[in-house]
Amino acid sequence: MGRPDKIKSARVSVLGAARSGIAVARLLKSKGASVFVSDKKPIEEAAHQIEALESIGVEYEFGAHSDRLFNADFIVMSPGVPSNLNLVQHAAKVGLNIYSEVEVASWFCRAPIVAITGSNGKTTTTTLIGKIFEKSGRKTVVAGNIGLPISDYVADLEEDAVAVLEVSSFQLDHIDTFKPRAAVLLNITPDHLDRYESYQAYMNAKFKIFMNQTADDFSVYSHDDSAVVAHGDALKTIRRPFTVKDKLDRGGYVEDGRVFLVEDNEPVHLIDWEEIRIRGVHNLYNSLASALAARALGVPLDVIADTLREFAGVEHRLEPVRSLGGVRYVNDSKATNVDAVWYALGSFEEPIVLIAGGKDKGNDYSPLFEPVKRKVRAMILIGTAAPKMQKEFQDKTKCVMASSMEDAVAKARREAKRGDVVLLSPACASFDMFQDYEHRGREFKRLVMEL
Repeated sequence: MGRPDKIKSARVSVLGAARSGIAVARLLKSKGASVFVSDKKPIEEAAHQIEALESIGVEYEFGAHSDRLFNADFIVMSPGVPSNLNLVQHAAKVGLNIYSEVEVASWFCRAPIVAITGSNGKTTTTTLIGKIFEKSGRKTVVAGNIGLPISDYVADLEEDAVAVLEVSSFQLDHIDTFKPRAAVLLNITPDHLDRYESYQAYMNAKFKIFMNQTADDFSVYSHDDSAVVAHGDALKTIRRPFTVKDKLDRGGYVEDGRVFLVEDNEPVHLIDWEEIRIRGVHNLYNSLASALAARALGVPLDVIADTLREFAGVEHRLEPVRSLGGVRYVNDSKATNVDAVWYALGSFEEPIVLIAGGKDKGNDYSPLFEPVKRKVRAMILIGTAAPKMQKEFQDKTKCVMASSMEDAVAKARREAKRGDVVLLSPACASFDMFQDYEHRGREFKRLVMEL
């Protein structure tokens, strides 16, 4: 595989007309390729995409995928398209190379790439790394699975800039030469098991972030995640593990409430844990990873420490919404898997009324049984996962079924007592009721503000 020798005369099919599909179509068209976009969305719902594609002179089809999709030198696949679709399997069978949008964009990216993946914490860590680089005065683009696709930016990035990319397992599934200068793997917990044949297959997708790195590239990874550390310690790169449990002779660690980075075999005090503005053990991991990634590309220690003191977190991740009647309302819509909810529950001392549910992804909810039994006054359950979750949790806490987010917020208010937290932390995808987790979180916030 690898980058095709001739982009200028290449015929490229783009599968999926979401943001990344349109962005990569625009990029390839600007490089002289002949581009065709195919999406199964009904044409009457695709006015915005059609307008965008016609403005750049790209041919398209909506409503179904025709055989024209295979009349190409290679295919670029949107991350929202499952790899196990018959047409994707057929493309591979007939010898068509399939790439993700981040792979294609990386062919044209002159700036070094810092790439971040993991089951949890990607968005917070990606945003924080971007803030650190911005504070250092370096031109910085934060893109990928967060914000806009990197294809929209590569033309304007010079070698002295930096591209900070959140990358999902779906994007990593179809990389070939994608090579981050610093690659960050935060953690791996069971997720997206509706899209992967096994947990090992999901882990293998995450590990691909390191696949093309060489001896002078940096690999940043958790020393406290057994699956991750076993893979990371075997890498032939400049390894930068991080931990909150042990003292390391490389990377970063925490001792007596103080955060250290190991530089030239000596620990250097970066910051005290209590000075880091974003709270919780999970955010300590995110902060360590961010510091190591930024340091790998030469950001001064004082800039990193100052950013950690200032950074307040990201929308939809343990985001305070309001207090009303002595009850705090918190938006954690980005918690789309069980592990994220486990961390969220551990972030509060107060009793919790938990709004959860959505589209189940083959979840094993058993890690939540103990914290739910101990901390959760009531669970308000929404979405297609609600019946399964009710069955799993009905002997752990009170379970209340809700027909909509509006109904869930109203019932959560009734269940909550003064001093409680009403927490939206779903453990599920949003696509059964909402466009995405951001739409779900905004709707929650709107309804809470209207109480």
